[in-house]
Amino acid sequence: MTYRVGIIGPGMIARGAHMRALAADPRAEIIAVCSRTEATAVEAAQAFHVPNVYTSEQEMLDAHDFDLVIVATPNKYHERAVHAALQAGAHVLCEKPPGVNAMEALRMEEAARQQNRHLMYGFHHRFHKETEVLKRAVDDGELGSIYHLKVEAMRRRGIPGWGAFTDKELQGGGPLIDIGVHMLDLAMYIGGFLRPVEVSAVTHQRLGRKPGVGLLGDWDPASFSVEDMAAGMIRFEHGVSLSLEASYAANIEEEETLNVTFLGDRGGASTSPFRMYGEKYGSLLDIHPVHLDKVEPRDGYERQIAHVLDVVEGKAKPISEAWQGTYIQQLIDAMYTSASEGRSIAFTGE
Repeated sequence: MTYRVGIIGPGMIARGAHMRALAADPRAEIIAVCSRTEATAVEAAQAFHVPNVYTSEQEMLDAHDFDLVIVATPNKYHERAVHAALQAGAHVLCEKPPGVNAMEALRMEEAARQQNRHLMYGFHHRFHKETEVLKRAVDDGELGSIYHLKVEAMRRRGIPGWGAFTDKELQGGGPLIDIGVHMLDLAMYIGGFLRPVEVSAVTHQRLGRKPGVGLLGDWDPASFSVEDMAAGMIRFEHGVSLSLEASYAANIEEEETLNVTFLGDRGGASTSPFRMYGEKYGSLLDIHPVHLDKVEPRDGYERQIAHVLDVVEGKAKPISEAWQGTYIQQLIDAMYTSASEGRSIAFTGE
């Protein structure tokens, strides 16, 4: 069976990841794309031989019967597009984060429940083969009881020179909500969605408002309205702690570091590079995988799309559920609130 797919927001991430992965899966047929900028929609349609182009998402949804709609707009427009797609009867894959705040995520979660449709978020790092192996190890107790997680999403000079990434009104924030959210989600997906107790965070805007070297293109310092770095700590029940650092621009050695470290009482692990550390047989042992690229040559986006189509087909339960997106958005909200108020805050989940 072929599933009819619509794309709302056919920009760089949609074309370079989702549409590419859909084109490689014979079960999917992209029948329409929609962008407020007609030229963007036309370019994407021509690149992937899509027959229908729209500048109104509602017009697109009214004109076709979709099995799946992918939403990859700036964060501010996620909620509107997701609601419209769900009401049209489609399952939805929405790019991360759910929205610009947790209230939007809660409303989208409830809408999916009312429409009896799956709402999944684009946390594609969950679909890396290394993630699958490490999650199985953690679930099997290989690390024992995890008591600390270290989340890193650091770029040396990685301020995006395109799109809306430096516009707080459109995105809700900077590296914390853009790349930090990926690693925070990965930490919770592997380590478990624990109950947060207290959140403390700070944000900085030190380099983004100044001209500089752009490794991801040139940005406009005058319109840079998000943080260029965020740091924080979350305390969970049972004394579990998590530290987080996320930056678009920081004076560090590596061009980019995207990693989660897990410390357990039986072993430890990191996601990038994937390593496990332990003590057995009277020795300290390091474990690392070999030939995973040959075992699973598809990248995270391709595996994500394959899984989403399995969900649409009814062959699988979603790995990424709407409530998990809400949970992650609530943590992000709490960190921004703590930073803006200059104090630690009790986590209420609201």
